[in-house]
Amino acid sequence: MRRRRHIAKAITWRIIGTLDTFVLSWLITKEPLTAGWIAIVELITKTILYYFHERAWFASNLGIENRKKHIFKTISWRIIGTLDTLLLSWLITGQLKLGLLLSGFEIVTKMVLYYMHERVWFASNWGIIKPPKD
Repeated sequence: MRRRRHIAKAITWRIIGTLDTFVLSWLITKEPLTAGWIAIVELITKTILYYFHERAWFASNLGIENRKKHIFKTISWRIIGTLDTLLLSWLITGQLKLGLLLSGFEIVTKMVLYYMHERVWFASNWGIIKPPKD
């Protein structure tokens, strides 16, 4: 598997995740500028975190790609992502309650979106190196 596949997955997921964060932040804070700051900072931190999460799962060799593995990847990523959202939104707004509210909603929306993202990439052969036939 090529690294650019992992990079492409990180970018496509981050676009989806950032839009979700922006919309939820705007709905919760009712301040588009604050929502924008949360989404922009998260874009940077989560892109880096997601890339390393993806590489770690690829290196783990925990069996073949299947629905069960995608569920475990979804859960492990959501733990990392939720902690990142909580810390960033708390730091940007200065309100722990807001950070807890936002990260709480994101647990649901992001797990559903991430699982769907994993399934779409699983169905794609882009960036996969196939061994030569003898």
